[in-house]
Amino acid sequence: MLVRTLSLRDPVEAVRRLSGLPNVTFLDSAMAHATLGRFSFVAADPFATFKVEGGVATWNGQPVAEGGPAALAVLKGKLAEYQQASVPGLPPFQGGAAGFLAYDFGRELERLPTPETLQPGVPQVLLHFYDTVLAWDHRENRAWLVSTGWPETDPAARDRRAAARADAFEERLSAPGLFTGTGVGTAELAFASNFTRPDYEAVIARTVEYILAGDIFQANIAQRFAARLPADFDPFAYYQRLRVKNAATFAAWLDYGPLKIASSSPERFAQVYDGRVETRPIKGTIRRSAHPLEDMNLAGVLLDSEKDRAENVMIVDLLRNDLSRVCRPHTVHVPALNVLETYASVHHLVSVVTGVLDEGKDVVDLLAAAFPGGSITGAPKIRAMEIITELEKVERGIYCGSIGYLGFDGAADTNIAIRTVTFVNGEAILFGGGGITALSDPAAEYDETIVKASRVLATFRPEGGA
Repeated sequence: MLVRTLSLRDPVEAVRRLSGLPNVTFLDSAMAHATLGRFSFVAADPFATFKVEGGVATWNGQPVAEGGPAALAVLKGKLAEYQQASVPGLPPFQGGAAGFLAYDFGRELERLPTPETLQPGVPQVLLHFYDTVLAWDHRENRAWLVSTGWPETDPAARDRRAAARADAFEERLSAPGLFTGTGVGTAELAFASNFTRPDYEAVIARTVEYILAGDIFQANIAQRFAARLPADFDPFAYYQRLRVKNAATFAAWLDYGPLKIASSSPERFAQVYDGRVETRPIKGTIRRSAHPLEDMNLAGVLLDSEKDRAENVMIVDLLRNDLSRVCRPHTVHVPALNVLETYASVHHLVSVVTGVLDEGKDVVDLLAAAFPGGSITGAPKIRAMEIITELEKVERGIYCGSIGYLGFDGAADTNIAIRTVTFVNGEAILFGGGGITALSDPAAEYDETIVKASRVLATFRPEGGA
């Protein structure tokens, strides 16, 4: 493996300069944080692509398995094929697969109904295998280029490829960015929801009925917002504004040709490092205020909320169960429960669940056990997902799936894809949702979805939004 120090300190500028390469992935710690927002990564021009679409897994376009467990077995094997040791002292992604698992991949893992309305153009899984990665440590203000030499297997050939690829990337990084887009456009987009307010409140009331009948304890119900894009719209210009207006620790920009993703997620789905697992479910949200005293009072209201605290605890129990399926006995713990975290437009209640992977288990086994994340399904998970499909009626696509990396050294980090916009088929699509319990008020739940989506929607305004 070849490692070179980079002088370029701005990963956004690196994305601009690599824009001519295919399949750019930017995993972006847009919100500064000593641990959660410490590293950013940029990768492009993968040597291979693993995709699941229409129930078929492909490797570089060639079918290799059916979807579901068979697809994950292929993914596990491919990651093992390029297994490598990590270099100490560098950021944790040093080559591997990066991209997304859509929420709807859950239908490949469990027997679940198909939504009435599908989302064309969004695969269930899209993971690119990168031999070269740019990595930033924002806390140390340092950056590196890591070139692995894969997919060459002969040591001398790997060394030659690693050097050639590093040279090629450094040459691109020394040139000005290639983006020629004209910005986010001059016309305000006409976003429309798949629900009216009365219809959404009726769906929440129906969810509460399911809870009182004993079907579930809670479910996450969302509404979908979509708008046609004008010809002069530049999705990357939008993302650059989003990462400032709604800065988040687990943000991402994926430029996969006709499919582009802009995410400002504050939520970690699963991190694996040195065999240790961490998940950080968010359950409980309240708006922020520009007035400090009111903002502090709102945070106190959330911390004291019986409904939100109970919702969080239920999901923590679900995740403890999911992690226990792949972790060593007695290693699953909850070091933080219902802790307040504050972001640009909202306060959240966040908990932390940790564990140690069992012998022979890896991140792919963790995905099989825990995907999609319990914080955005409900409990019990399978019945909650059935009810979500029945009531929402549309494929979620990227929303509530996961974006992140799976390293060749066994490390991994993925988000829960909330506060996330999908650009596909000439549309911008995003969702806003919330966890529903027996204590939920339909009107308040509708308002919460608007609060969650508001900052992302406002960034579409020509003037940049609030």
